[in-house]
Amino acid sequence: MMRDLKSVLTGISGILVTPYDHDGDILPERQKPIVDRAIAAGVHIMVANGNTGEFHALTLDEAEAMVQASAEYVASRAPLIAGVGRSIRDACRLASVSRQAGASALMIHQPPDPFSSPRGLVDYVRAVVDAADGLPVVVYLRNDAIGTKAIADLCAIPSVIGVKWATPNPLKLSEAMAACDPEIVWVGGLAEVWAPAFYAVGARGFTSGLINVWPQRSVAIHEALAAGDYTSANRLIDDMKTFEAVRAEEINGTNVTGVKAALALIGHDCGPTRPPSAWPLTIAQQAALSSFIADNGISF
Repeated sequence: MMRDLKSVLTGISGILVTPYDHDGDILPERQKPIVDRAIAAGVHIMVANGNTGEFHALTLDEAEAMVQASAEYVASRAPLIAGVGRSIRDACRLASVSRQAGASALMIHQPPDPFSSPRGLVDYVRAVVDAADGLPVVVYLRNDAIGTKAIADLCAIPSVIGVKWATPNPLKLSEAMAACDPEIVWVGGLAEVWAPAFYAVGARGFTSGLINVWPQRSVAIHEALAAGDYTSANRLIDDMKTFEAVRAEEINGTNVTGVKAALALIGHDCGPTRPPSAWPLTIAQQAALSSFIADNGISF
């Protein structure tokens, strides 16, 4: 099973949104059609409680409810990876709940603690691994300043099978890959736009928030990259850069906003985002997104 999961990690990790009603409460059942559509399109992995799922805006109870709901909706049709993080006790509790819900693996968010140390992060991951009781683990790195030695120490922890690399530094990625067990799977963690650069140094697979809106395009990009056809992959990526450009505005504060605004435009409203995410889009952002949806004929 571990070998199969490593293979699937080289595909698309689809980061699912957390739907809200218009009072701002979670509305899990609105996620089910997104899951069904993404799996039907060929997305390889579903991820609950990732950043596109507004993990850091959820209470622990809400995060538990969302991984349980996602597991129900995925229904073993694809692997489900569950995001865990925040305080060490929250992360360990959510790891246990995720395993009981039926998650195939965990994705451990890098703690946002301002006083996180490299060796402290290694201890943090070890504790979550223990709480996961044998569940495979993917480490999510958004800050490579912890250094190559700490990254190698993380990858040497039993149960760690992969790294979601989410820093725009391919050279550092290459250095980290060379320092770690070749069995570790390195996943591009900055979505489709960065996937070719990460593929060029040996990473395989990528994360995607686009799958909530246009899973077919994400699958087409993956197929091109898997075939080594960078020309086609880059052409497909260029055609969806308007979407990613909207998401990157306001120091990435419109990242999830862009996804949820697009879902509303194509007929599957999943509610607003929560502060400190930006909501709603500005008039200019909304116009750009509306044109993107219309130009590409995207519907739900």
